[in-house]
Amino acid sequence: MEYLNKEHDLIGLRTLALTTSRRYGAGEEEAEDVAQDVMIRLWQMRNELSERSRIEGLTMVMAKNMTIDMKRKKHTKQIEDSHIEMASKENPQQALEESENEKWLAERIKSLPSTQYTILKMRQVEHLDMEEIADTLGIKPTSVATLLARARRTLLDEIKRRNEK
Repeated sequence: MEYLNKEHDLIGLRTLALTTSRRYGAGEEEAEDVAQDVMIRLWQMRNELSERSRIEGLTMVMAKNMTIDMKRKKHTKQIEDSHIEMASKENPQQALEESENEKWLAERIKSLPSTQYTILKMRQVEHLDMEEIADTLGIKPTSVATLLARARRTLLDEIKRRNEK
């Protein structure tokens, strides 16, 4: 694609990827990693890309999705690390039960629809308020509240079902 062969255009796409990644909560180093990955993927797709506006949109979507994926992986690792610390302080039976409970809950959280997962994470982990989440995702605060309530209700229902068994 001719558009991806101009150096100033490549710099603009990289800047767009950095900005988008930062907007979704990435730190400086994380945003750099995301931008680099986006540029590699765009280069790999260069023969399939045609319009400048579509390339910019694709860049933003790729940066957003890569940032969210990276944050999910990082959060999962933090949960696993905290579990190791907790397990060393408890007796083996308690550690096993706690491990099973954490794994079960992590699976249920991951199985939420992506929007609900993102909003739940932004609220519970990143401690953002409804307005900040709405601004970040480009939706109304009432939608954030509704999606957050649905996510919590789904998890509560899953917990109730598990406890009934």
